[in-house]
Amino acid sequence: MSTKKESDAGGVALDILPSLMGYQLRLAQIAIFRDFASTLGGLNITPGLFGVLIIVARNPGMTQTALARAVHLDRSTVVTVIDNLEARGLVDRRPSIPDRRANALVLTPSGTRLLKKLKGLVAEHESRLCRNLSERDQETLVSLLQKIFPELR
Repeated sequence: MSTKKESDAGGVALDILPSLMGYQLRLAQIAIFRDFASTLGGLNITPGLFGVLIIVARNPGMTQTALARAVHLDRSTVVTVIDNLEARGLVDRRPSIPDRRANALVLTPSGTRLLKKLKGLVAEHESRLCRNLSERDQETLVSLLQKIFPELR
């Protein structure tokens, strides 16, 4: 780790920040979220909502509790997310067959159509993000990131 004082393009001394993994990850997250928002234009879908739609589509009938565990959010936050998606006509809540006290989640036909469109746009977004990385670099980066807090995987 370098201890020399480094500066960004604006001439601000950043000291050790450029050598810190958390700082670099945060800069990458900012760039990724900006490009994601630009790519998806006015569709009003965040990376988090996209992830929820993907998980619900691949696991029709899953409960809100299972979804909360899968996306690492508390149950009350997931309720708000599902309220939003339901109000937009993208997700339906249905009584769970095994436990009628729980809600089973499914994409609506409209949600399925939107998700298909989103997948294409997200593929374009990912392509731009990785334009300076070889396929091997991409695999290595994903593998290394998965080693950080593996208990979240």
